[in-house]
Amino acid sequence: MIDHRLHVLRALAEHGTVTATAAALHLTPSAVSQQLRLLARDLEVELLRPEGRRVRLTPAAHIVLRHADILRMQWEAAQAELAHQSTALRGTLRLCGVSSALATLAAPVVAELRKTHPQVEPLINEEESAECYRLLLADKADIALVLPGPDAPPVTDARLEQTPLTTDRQDLLVAEGHRLARPEGIRLAEAADQAWIVKKRNNDTYPLVTAACAAAGFTPRIVHQVKEWYAVSALVAEGLGVCLVPRIVPLPQHAVTRVSLVGEPVPVRQLLTAVRRGSTGHPLVEAGLEALRSTASARSGGG
Repeated sequence: MIDHRLHVLRALAEHGTVTATAAALHLTPSAVSQQLRLLARDLEVELLRPEGRRVRLTPAAHIVLRHADILRMQWEAAQAELAHQSTALRGTLRLCGVSSALATLAAPVVAELRKTHPQVEPLINEEESAECYRLLLADKADIALVLPGPDAPPVTDARLEQTPLTTDRQDLLVAEGHRLARPEGIRLAEAADQAWIVKKRNNDTYPLVTAACAAAGFTPRIVHQVKEWYAVSALVAEGLGVCLVPRIVPLPQHAVTRVSLVGEPVPVRQLLTAVRRGSTGHPLVEAGLEALRSTASARSGGG
């Protein structure tokens, strides 16, 4: 119901260039340019001014975006109010998120929702956090399980409600029998001389690993980059390196040992729920968020 061209304008404000905006929205640069030209024509204002290789939003464009955010929030609230007219919980609930959060939190939540509310159809989509935010803002997802990072919208972003869900400690994963596999735990700095295995650089976990190692006083010597936790675990089991693994991540039956990290700082990651602002009153979103909070609380022992 909200003009899609407003979403394109918002994306341009974030990414700065037509090319980057097109890549983020999976459009061609010419399509982005055309949509913005048509929007400017229909509004009878100038929205963009060239500035070198980039474009600058005019004061009129900022006014349009401010009102677009308000319209979007009001539309979400209207949908939520209309959904409350039904006596039964029904409809499609779309969840997206990082793989570990989907496996450990979303999967049991979806299974429970299907039992308690048979007219609800939950859909799950695994994506990295940056893509999850894009899906939310494109109205292709309702709840996202994400990790804050350098590419994430700030908590002050008027389009979103981002709420801490659970704090997830990270452990050092080593091969069975490794000299660092000590039951009392180790300091992360003790792994400074190890070969490291990481998930690829375009992954949410990569900046967490490098930041944790930097805080411990070293730069990890990265020798292998893989994509999935199964592969990470397999390489560690063969003695090819060590890695940080979030405690929430379920691992296969490989010959590996999780080693608790002690001292300061202990690396953790914060899982968030993100929804479009104004949508939390929708009964489907409300039920999904409550189930996620309950499951996360049960996993952490109620704290």
